[in-house]
Amino acid sequence: RFLEARHTDAIAAAALEEMLIDACRGESSTRELQLYGPPREVLAITAHPLVEAGQILGAMVVIRDMTDARRTDEVRRDFVANVSHELKTPVGALGLLADTISAGGDEAVTLQLAERIAREAERLAKIIDDLLDLSIIESQEMPERDLVPLTLIVDQSVERSRPGAEALGIELVSSPIAATLAARCDRRQVVMAITNLIDNAMKYSERGSRVEIITSTTSNLVEIAVCDEGIGIPSRDLERIFERFYRVDRARSRATGGTGLGLSIVRHVAQAHGGEVAVESTEGIGSKFRFRIPIEAAGAMRMFEAESTKLGGLNG
Repeated sequence: RFLEARHTDAIAAAALEEMLIDACRGESSTRELQLYGPPREVLAITAHPLVEAGQILGAMVVIRDMTDARRTDEVRRDFVANVSHELKTPVGALGLLADTISAGGDEAVTLQLAERIAREAERLAKIIDDLLDLSIIESQEMPERDLVPLTLIVDQSVERSRPGAEALGIELVSSPIAATLAARCDRRQVVMAITNLIDNAMKYSERGSRVEIITSTTSNLVEIAVCDEGIGIPSRDLERIFERFYRVDRARSRATGGTGLGLSIVRHVAQAHGGEVAVESTEGIGSKFRFRIPIEAAGAMRMFEAESTKLGGLNG
């Protein structure tokens, strides 16, 4: 009655009952059951007869939760399949375009094909760069950390995204940040993460809309929120958007040059710094991504302020 009471899954309950009956008859059995929940779970169940002096006294059931293990296998398979697909698409396009150019033809058409080759090569390079960045972040036990002004992190992220924003007709706005406010972090990684969030917001926003970067702090956390007025994310996709290569709108993502790795990089950077990333979204209204990492204690902040003042005096 365990599965029936807990999951109200009739098929799983019937399977367990059948295994118990078989065990009481002296037969051992093993099954893997899918429980569709919610939440969805995978259980490995083994049933054995309990025997003493040749007599069957009952049955013993061992239930192991295999949900995480099966999910890891699924993610690994999806990752290999997606990497193969994402690399194969631009490589195939490059070959076809090169063959077309080799065949000769109108000069204007050749120029257009050459431009497409350049775009596909750029896309391929971006996929490889993102894969390398993700691999480095995942392999590091602890990122290199220095005391970095938050205004520097946000300013660098915004400036990296500004050319794309201007091309798309999107306004980038960032909230004021105190010059002495800082976090101990790997600046390169955090700038990469915030830039990815801004770029992701722009991809799903319309021309003339706004992307806002809002920085706030609590007693022990700094939060950099990236808010857009875009198409929003369906609730069914919110749970998976930080997975590698997962895209809500594949056609739009490919059209805007997305690799499907940006949000996965954001999550790994946040976790590597002892933080987290969260998202709130409403379809047709927009999304808000919150990137949070621990902030320095007050004593360290005062030291940073003193160093800033000293350097300012030397420069003056």
